[in-house]
Amino acid sequence: MVRGSGVDDPARSDLYGDVPDVDGGQPGRPGRRPRRTWTGGGGRWYVWALRAVLWAVLLIIGYRGIMAIVLDETPASRSGSSSGTSPAGSATSSFPATLAEAYAMQFGSVYLNYSPATASQRAAELATFVPSSISSADPQLGWNGSGTLKLGSEQVAGITVPDSNHAVVTLLAMVNGRQMELGVPVYTASGSLAVSGDPAWLPAPAQAGLPSPAPSNADPTAQAALNAQLPAFFQAYASGDTATLNRFLAPGASVTGLDGSLSYAGISSLSVPTGGATRTITVTVTWQLAGQTATVTKFNSTYDMTVVDQGGKWFVRSIAASTQTGQAGSS
Repeated sequence: MVRGSGVDDPARSDLYGDVPDVDGGQPGRPGRRPRRTWTGGGGRWYVWALRAVLWAVLLIIGYRGIMAIVLDETPASRSGSSSGTSPAGSATSSFPATLAEAYAMQFGSVYLNYSPATASQRAAELATFVPSSISSADPQLGWNGSGTLKLGSEQVAGITVPDSNHAVVTLLAMVNGRQMELGVPVYTASGSLAVSGDPAWLPAPAQAGLPSPAPSNADPTAQAALNAQLPAFFQAYASGDTATLNRFLAPGASVTGLDGSLSYAGISSLSVPTGGATRTITVTVTWQLAGQTATVTKFNSTYDMTVVDQGGKWFVRSIAASTQTGQAGSS
């Protein structure tokens, strides 16, 4: 019987030193080492799954970022953070501003008119706008019953809405021949409205001072030509005669006349600056009310006109109310 050598085989790895040889049933052949099988060590399946999840998250974030840029989306502001809308912004949007303005105008037409002869009627009308707790204590809302006040006209100048229940409507009014503003406090709840307190008499807007007209170089040749052409244009403009009016218009221009409500009485001033074939001129026209015979009413209107020179003749491209400050140049 041949025994195995006690000398270690240098070709054998110490890793398998304890693993018995398998001869496969064939004597004389060295035994084969057993095949190693993977038991999931190292967690490779977990790594690949994690990579897939990370890629999916990155793709979603990238997609949302691109769509936010394309659609110009802005992230929703957190509660208490600073934003363009005040915390009460959503509440003020529910305030019936248009209705409150109309309500304040009706109140103003009553409040800004009083005389001793109609005091009781005024008190009854004011009671429809203010709660009984106010009207019973002060039926005239501060008026002492003496003197007169007469409203000429009024318009809504603005509204301030601090919250969903309160607002102040500002009326611009002409009272006793003088301009003023009236601040009317309005309260709303459940679709109902009320004037919640005494209105405030406010100063009228200050009159703005006009800047000095910028000096311009006049074109006497063009001015003379336009002085000769414009009377016929304004006669057609006043009558609304489309066929005649179109003869004075530049190609592609469209101008609607006054349909006979006025009649042309003359040009009081005309300013024609130097320039190219297209000019913006300022002209003041004297109009007369149509249909008047015994007493003639005349008044002036100032227009800015765009005119185009075509072969020495001027054609009108547009006409509108003038934005010029001061007086137009004399003709």
